[in-house]
This record gives sequence, structure tokens and C-alpha cells, in this order.
Amino acid sequence: MSVEAVERRAPRAGAAGRARMLRSMLPAVSLAIVLLAIAWLNPRAISYFGFNLMLNLAIPIALATIAQMFIIAVNELDLSIGTFVGFVGCVTATWLRDAPLVGILILIGSIGIYALLGALIHLRNLPSIVVTLGMSFVWQGLAVLLLPKPGGKAPEWLSAIAGYKPPFIPLPIIAAILIALVVHVGLMRTSYGAILRGTGGNATAIGRAGWSLLRIKVTMFALAGLFGVLSGMTLIGITTSADANIGNGYTLLAIAGVILGGGEFVGGRVSPVGAVIGALTLALAASPLLTFMKIPPDWQVAANGIILIIVLAARVLISRRER
Repeated sequence: MSVEAVERRAPRAGAAGRARMLRSMLPAVSLAIVLLAIAWLNPRAISYFGFNLMLNLAIPIALATIAQMFIIAVNELDLSIGTFVGFVGCVTATWLRDAPLVGILILIGSIGIYALLGALIHLRNLPSIVVTLGMSFVWQGLAVLLLPKPGGKAPEWLSAIAGYKPPFIPLPIIAAILIALVVHVGLMRTSYGAILRGTGGNATAIGRAGWSLLRIKVTMFALAGLFGVLSGMTLIGITTSADANIGNGYTLLAIAGVILGGGEFVGGRVSPVGAVIGALTLALAASPLLTFMKIPPDWQVAANGIILIIVLAARVLISRRER
């Protein structure tokens, strides 16, 4: 290669590197902008009590977002995570409280069903969107059978955990950091995590290397089920009671959180830390920010959509600079 060619390529490589860095920082920048806007509108919200109040429901959303991230990492999509969280919530507020052993078995069985869904999708080459959409009605129906009307009660030990107030740092922030670190280390810093993510990028190469694609798909769906269970239990620990429809909005929030956090629908490109940051951003923008801006509740959903579109548009512009 000539010296002139190297000199021409160097500025392009530098610009692409800066674009990649900016893109990786975009989730954190989005969260910072939302926090600055809240601080400007209501400075008292930036406090221990304020963060506890604003991020009270952020952890269930973050856990559901991580569950969706595992599915997206293998180029699939789960349209049932919201109703699944609602089903887990109903089990938690009824069976897990009144008959703990039965409740535990039901929750373990539900994780097993998620794993079987992964096997079915892989073996029969079925579209995950169709399968999980069908399962969303199943989970919703089971939730209604368990709890026809809002009620039930969270187990005392779960309410105690959810209501714990550590000194100095609010519990939601500590929990978000722990979730992000644990999943990041497991998925991004281990050899098997690289195999799991590699399946989304090049399944053929992973299969030729001797890894079972069926086992990988089952593992990722089982992990999604596990984090869905944690999301539903955490949600009930915070709200103290259940409703068959309590998690219905989590499906779209989880997808938006993964994408907002830097994930992509294809290629196995996901970021656990970014997904958690995306979930926190959505949780803050979904109610506190828009409430402080005095936007009517009927318009808040549309405002959330606009925020997401702006961030995604910024990602597209940054991606073009990488080429």
C-alpha cells in the first residue's frame, strides 16, 4: 500500500473511531440529558428521596429489558414478556405467598416453558414474533384465571427487600448497577458469553465450530424467562399487590430499552449496560420528566415516542459517520 493511500485512510479511520465512541456513549448522554432536564424543572427531585420516588419502578423495567435483550441477541423478538411479567406478578401475589413451594415450582416451570419455546422456534424454524405473540395470550389468560380482579398481596419478605433503604445511595441505583455489571460480565466478558452473542452474528460459523445452536437458543430463552420472573417479583414487591394487566406495557418498554441502549435487531449486537441505562432513561422520561413539563397524561405516551425517535435518529446519523 502506498504512503498516499495510508494517509488518506488514516483520517477516515480516526473519524470512524470517534463515531463509534460517540455511539457507545449515546445511552449515557441520553440519560444525562433527561436528568439535567429534571434538575432544571424541579431541583428538589435530584435527591435521595427524589431518586427513590422517580426510579421506584425502573428496576422491574430494567429486568424486563435485560430479558428482551437475551432474545434480541440471537436475532429473535419476544412479544410476550409484558404479559409474562403480569403472570409472574399474579403467581407472586397468590401462590408464592400462600403456598411458597407451589409458587416456586410454578415459577421454575414458567422458566422451563420459555426454554421450550426457544427449542420449538429453533427446531421448527418458526418466527419468534408469531410464537411469542401467541404465548402472550396464554400468559394473559393464565394471569386472569389466577387473579380475575386486582388483589393479592406480596410476600412480606419480598416487600421488605423492595422497601429497603440503604444509606447514601438509593436502592434502585444500586440494583441497576448490580444488574448491569452481572449481566455484562456474564455475557460480554466470558468465552461462553461470546459464543451466545456470536450466534446472533454468525450462527453458521458457531454451528460449524461444534457448538449446539439448539442449546444456545434454549439457554438464551431460559435466561429471558429467569429475568422475566425477577421482573415480575420485583414489581409486586414494590406495588405490594397484583393485577393481571400490570405488566402489559413492559413489552414495548423492554424493546425500546434495548434499542435505546445501543442494541440492534440483528447481528447479536447488544449492550447489557446500555440496556439498563436505556430502561432508566425510559423510566425517568415516562413519568417524572413529562409530569414536571406539565404534559397531560394523554400525551405522555406520544411524548415518549418522540424522545425515542430523536435518540434513534441520532444513532443513525452517527452510524453513517462510521462508514
